[in-house]
Amino acid sequence: MAVRKILQYGDKRLNTVCAKVEKVDRKILNLIDDMMDTLYEGTGIGLAAPQIGVLKRVILIDLGEEEENPIIVINPIITAQSGNEKDFEGCLSYLGHEGEVFRPTNVTVEGINYKGKPVTYKAEGLLARAFCHEIDHLDGIMYIDRAEEMYELAEGEE
Repeated sequence: MAVRKILQYGDKRLNTVCAKVEKVDRKILNLIDDMMDTLYEGTGIGLAAPQIGVLKRVILIDLGEEEENPIIVINPIITAQSGNEKDFEGCLSYLGHEGEVFRPTNVTVEGINYKGKPVTYKAEGLLARAFCHEIDHLDGIMYIDRAEEMYELAEGEE
């Protein structure tokens, strides 16, 4: 469909709580297509709809190693979490930086897929971190809001 511009830190839309998707229609399917085109144009592993200026509860994650790629969840919620681990995170909406963020090591996420069917994911490690990061975007929270330490990357390190 289209590669969209990724909003950058400072854009107020990134600090907005997103609206629930009421029905999966052509508009939402086009949004998902645009999110995939946009993610695959860059170097990230996840993207949330507000990062391309659409204030709807839709996330996309592709670790490039899972059986089910990409993972698309509409109206995702974390229903269970355990563990706590600090690791580095970056974001397509704050290029040139990374931060150390505590996240749960295991999460259960529920929502619906692009066909409108209920889905549940039990995730650990990097996938759990990605779910938390992308769902935070839907609540107007960026990882820098949770970071213990922030670092500026040297040019070409992204």
